[in-house]
Amino acid sequence: MLETIKALCEINAPSGREGAVREYIISKISSPYTVDAAGNLIVYKEGRQRAKKKVMFAAHMDEVGIIATGADAEGFIKFAATGAIDPKVLLGKRVIFDNGTYGVAGLKPVHLIDRADRGKMPAIDAMYIDIGAKDKAEAEKHVSPGQAGVFASGFTAFGDHKIKSKALDDRVGCAILLDMINSDLEYGAVFAFTVKEEVGLIGAAAAAFGVEPDFAVVLETTTAADIAGVSGEKRVCVLGEGAAVSFMDRTTVYSPELFRRVFEIAEKKGIKAQPKTVVAGGNDAGPIHKSRAGVPTITLNTPCRYIHSPSCVADTRDIGELRKLAEACLYDFI
Repeated sequence: MLETIKALCEINAPSGREGAVREYIISKISSPYTVDAAGNLIVYKEGRQRAKKKVMFAAHMDEVGIIATGADAEGFIKFAATGAIDPKVLLGKRVIFDNGTYGVAGLKPVHLIDRADRGKMPAIDAMYIDIGAKDKAEAEKHVSPGQAGVFASGFTAFGDHKIKSKALDDRVGCAILLDMINSDLEYGAVFAFTVKEEVGLIGAAAAAFGVEPDFAVVLETTTAADIAGVSGEKRVCVLGEGAAVSFMDRTTVYSPELFRRVFEIAEKKGIKAQPKTVVAGGNDAGPIHKSRAGVPTITLNTPCRYIHSPSCVADTRDIGELRKLAEACLYDFI
């Protein structure tokens, strides 16, 4: 599965431009599928037995990125973020636009910034992308308003079972779903590869409405703050300790019964799992659990350091545990 994660992460697909990821997944499956009007890929996987309940697994195809809003007189590209990007992770980083144009995120030099503002982190609207253009006309030949881009950052395996890449959020989830689709499952399920999660959980709402699941399992990537200077529950989750299970975030208060049930499944199957200990963020569970008359939903996460940056870091052992837990939930929920 590692090669699949690498291949998916190396595809550039910011929110609203998920087509290349969708086509890659389609090229790797033989199960029937549809693409809805929102752009979600819905795959119908048959099992050896017919399930009594319809379980929908979801993972989003998009990644955080930028979108050009114009160019100034000197040829620098102004832009907005597509998704939640901390300005600190942008400065000095390479980006690539959807037409192949490279640039570097820049800011006014520190010696030209007012002394009172030097210690403040600038907003994204104070930054620009330098594509090497001499003026506005030259810049707009290469990057026009509305063109999107992502971090230009590669995939690397390193250290003790670690991987680094852009877009681990949520190409890891997509890779796990793809692996499940191509496996010999006892019971069938529906697999939703969703669009525009990073800009408002948009695709998942359409996917859940169309599929009408009895249960939903969202496979996501979540912040791990298991780094120097952070202790206790503020670490959120820890790399190497298995899948992180959410009990609440900014879009969902998860069913306590379902939350406990997942840990019972993990203990019974000998699968490593841990709670996500900080209430923060949000994911596709938000619109899914509110769809139609309501859908019991749980989110299972891959712990990830430096999320929404060019160098997200995850542990392959956690990915393996998440894969096992996802399939175990399928067999329990049906």
